[in-house]
Amino acid sequence: MRIVVGSDHGGFELKEELKKRLMDQGHEVLDVGCHDKNMVDYPMIAVDLCKVLLAQGKDFGLLCCGTGIGISIAANKVKGIRAALCTDCYSARMAKEHNNANVIAFGGRTVGIEHAWAMVQAYMAAEFQHGIHEPRVKMIDEIQ
Repeated sequence: MRIVVGSDHGGFELKEELKKRLMDQGHEVLDVGCHDKNMVDYPMIAVDLCKVLLAQGKDFGLLCCGTGIGISIAANKVKGIRAALCTDCYSARMAKEHNNANVIAFGGRTVGIEHAWAMVQAYMAAEFQHGIHEPRVKMIDEIQ
């Protein structure tokens, strides 16, 4: 898969570990930042990731900040993005199956690496279910 990742300083360590594991599995990973633990503003990272995701046709985006809340809110401001803050494997799977989320977000200060990795795997193994979900996703995409 082709994945774009990004984080602020609060999610930097989690992003780095998830990126490493994804690359170890042979996935193509593009990192839009941040690239160290120095403080950065998460809205800019979210927007950068979303622009790359949409322009380059990557399979999905993965964002991390301290809680995952702020960075997912910022990502959802970009038209065409459906970002889901995931806290468990079920929500990660449903983000794809029911909402066709193209970005998943985690909190570097709220979830451990093994739990985050399990959520990434659950999301990646899932497929959008279409059916009754497709008109709803279309409605989301049409919101101004």
